This record gives sequence, C-alpha cells and structure tokens, in this order.
Amino acid sequence: MRIAAFGFRSIPLAKGAAGADKFALELFPRLVNRGHSVIAYNRRYPDVFVDVNEYKGVKIKTFKTTSAKGLDTLLHSLKCTFDIIINNTADVVHIQNGGNSIWALPLRLFGKKVFISQDGVDWKRDKWPWYGKLYLRLSAFLTAYLPNEVIFDNVIAKQLFEDKFKKTYKFIPFGSEVEPGPGDEGILTKLNLKKGEYYLFVGRFIPDKGLHYLLPAFKNSKSTKKLVLIGGSPNPSPYEQQLFDMANEQMIFPGYVYGNDTNTLMANSYCYIQPSDVEGLSPVVLTVMGLNVPMIVSDIEENQYAVLDTARTFKKGNIASLTEEIDFCESNYPEMLNLAQKARERALSVFNWEKVADEHVQVFLNS
Repeated sequence: MRIAAFGFRSIPLAKGAAGADKFALELFPRLVNRGHSVIAYNRRYPDVFVDVNEYKGVKIKTFKTTSAKGLDTLLHSLKCTFDIIINNTADVVHIQNGGNSIWALPLRLFGKKVFISQDGVDWKRDKWPWYGKLYLRLSAFLTAYLPNEVIFDNVIAKQLFEDKFKKTYKFIPFGSEVEPGPGDEGILTKLNLKKGEYYLFVGRFIPDKGLHYLLPAFKNSKSTKKLVLIGGSPNPSPYEQQLFDMANEQMIFPGYVYGNDTNTLMANSYCYIQPSDVEGLSPVVLTVMGLNVPMIVSDIEENQYAVLDTARTFKKGNIASLTEEIDFCESNYPEMLNLAQKARERALSVFNWEKVADEHVQVFLNS
C-alpha cells in the first residue's frame, strides 16, 4: 500500500510532542518493515521543526504552520490534504485527531481510502475554549460518517461513539514496549538524579493532565524525594507559569526530554504518577507499565482500563486522595514493586506494537 499520514506534530519527536507523535514514531516504521510505503507529514512551527527527509524508511515531508493554538492543526492538515490530492502521494490516508475529520471529505471524493484514529473525547479537554469544544463536537459527526473507518485506542471513547451514532468502530490499543536503549544514564547525572530517588511525570503542561493536583499533593505528602516533571506547554501559557509558581525545592522542571533519555528517566524512577483528568489510552502509561516501574494514576476509565489491577489509583481531581497514594507508596514499596511486575506482564501480553501494526494493516486492506 501507499500510505500518507498526518495529524501529529513530527517524527522524530520535537518540542511539544504528545501521544500522537509517539504513536506515529512506533507505527509508521513498522508499516514500512511490512513492505508498505509511508509518507508522513511533519509540521514546521516558527520556532520548532525537525530537519529530516526520512526516518527509518518513512519519507518525511514538512509543511509550515502557525503557532496559533488550534489553527496550527487545521492549516497544516489543509496543506497535507492538498498535497496528497494534487501530487497523488498515497492511496490510503491515515489521519490522527478527530478535529481533522473535515479533510476526509475531499480525500474520499478524490478516491482515497481514509482512516481516522480517535484517541478520546476531545471536546471534554479543558485546554479548548468554548468555540474549540463546539467545533470538536461538530467534528465528531464528521468523524462518525466520513472516513472509511474510525480506529479507537480506548474502549470508553469507542463505546460513547457507538452509542451516539449507532455504528460499530474498530478498536486497536497502543503498544507498550520500547526499544532497548544504550544503557547511558548520562541524563541522570545531568539532572543530578539518582536511581529510585525521584517520582516522575512526562507530558504536556496543560490542565487536562492534572498537574495542579499533583504539585500540592506531593508537597502535602511525607516524601522527601524529588518530583521530576518532564515536558512543558506546547505554546506559552499562564497555566505553565502557575505550575512554576506553585513548585518548591523538591520539584525539578528539565523541559522537554526525548527518546532514550526519557526511557532512562522512567526506568530509574521510584514511581511514575499520571494525574490526568482526561486521557486516551496513554502511551506514556503503557510504556511505564512495560518498564516494570511502580505507578499511581487517576481513576478515570481510560487509566483503569490500561492498568486494570496493576497500579494504585486515586480519585480524579482529589488532592487529598493523591497525597494518600504517595504516602502509601512510601510506606509499602514492596507491594508497589509487585504491582509493577504484574503491570509489565499485562503490558507485554495485551499492548504490543507489532500486533498493533498488523491490525492496522488489516484494517487498511479490508475496510
């Protein structure tokens, strides 16, 4: 197959990367390894882009976009759609993000098979203003009916769409395993960290992720360890500054970290914390599960589906509940390690990237 893909930011990863980029990074090279050609459309922001033409056999084409939140995706997706149609770069088009569903119409009119990956209920995300949420609600109708198939990575969002639109959709979860790194622990030295002496969060600094619960909960806990928060805001935001103002001397903000360095930080952490209010099937959570690291997550349905009974959970948005779980981790670490081992077994048996790639190929061929 000739496959084109857009809706993520860039591969390899760059500042502002999120789950969609991790997904692209893992899936597209595997499709190439199965004999298919893949062209991936990267975004070039005024201050951030990856200057590559190829990544692990995936052809990379980069188009400029704006830094304006929300408009960056629409502008870039318009350019990608135009290029796919005018230059006939593919027969199969894989689009991430239901907000891009509008582009399925012209692509299908020009004979392309279109597949949309929907990772959650986008209009519930607090990062969007009211008009953004309204647009995403309208886009949900387009997502439901325009593409050849919609692929969900979490069963909760899939069920919501099926109940609302009286249709059946595909479910393919993210994978969990990561490639073995070179064993270089230089990132620990750089950040003055030692194995097992810090808690960790990795992700965007946006309200959806619940960091405004994590910081006060950690300060209220009895832990004397550090809290390392990897990532940042994809665009400058008052929320990010609010987090900096809330922090104390135990908290470290290294900015964005990628690749093997991120996996090294995960693998050497005492415990990983995912405090999200809204989430798809989080690729970070699945990766941490595969690395045999203890974890505390909010009790939203998507997280509970991912971890099942292999991690500690706290009540979403409840600072006191999260503080209790951090204190439990401090006092009952052998139990946390037992849960982590169960999580690894679940991750590698249920959430496997090779299986994910095979299932996408079958959907592309048969829909």
